[in-house]
Amino acid sequence: MRADPAHNLAHLDRVWQNAQQIADANTNMRVLMAGAYLHDLVNLPKDHPDRSRASHQSADAAWPILQDLGYSNEESRAVQHAIIAHSFSAGVSPKTHEARVLRDADRLDALGAVGIARVFSVSGALGRTLYDPTNPFGKNRDLDESRFTIEHWYTKLLKLQHQMMTPAGKSLAKERTEFMVAYLERFADEIGSPQHHATDH
Repeated sequence: MRADPAHNLAHLDRVWQNAQQIADANTNMRVLMAGAYLHDLVNLPKDHPDRSRASHQSADAAWPILQDLGYSNEESRAVQHAIIAHSFSAGVSPKTHEARVLRDADRLDALGAVGIARVFSVSGALGRTLYDPTNPFGKNRDLDESRFTIEHWYTKLLKLQHQMMTPAGKSLAKERTEFMVAYLERFADEIGSPQHHATDH
C-alpha cells in the first residue's frame, strides 16, 4: 500500500519519539516501540472507503512480524490492540496504558509545526485548496474539509488536545495547539481576514 508523505518512515520515528516523551515507569516499552513502528503497516488514503479498517489490517499484518521478532503471544496481542486503538477513524477505545500512550503519540504528530506541514502535504495530495476565498474560515455555514484545507483544522486538528489520554500528552498537545492557533491568526492577517478568531468553531 502506498505511503503518503505524512505516513512514511519519518512519521514512525516521530511517533516513537513522542511516545518516549509520554511513557512513564509503568510503560511496557517493547510493546510501545512495536506499536509505534507497526501502526501504519497498512496505510489507506484519508478518502479511501476502507479507511476505518486500516488499523485492523495493520494489526493483522503485524502479527507474523512480531512472532519473527520473538514477541510472545501476549505481547503481540497487546501490540495489536494498541495498533487498532490508535486510529481516529476506527473508533476503538484504548484499554491499556501502552495503547493510550501510542494514540496520544500518533495524534501529537498532527499538531504543532510538523502537524501544519503534514496537513498541507496531505491536502495537496488530495487536491484540496487552501481555503474558500469568499469565506476563508467557514463562518455561518457547515465546514467542508473535503474541499478546504483550513477547515480541517476546525473539524479535527484543534480538537485533538481535548482527546489526549495521558497527562504528558495533554501538556504537549496544548503547547503545539497554541502554536497552530498563532499560525492561523497570522494566516488570517496575511489573506486579509483579520476578523477571524481561531476559537470561532
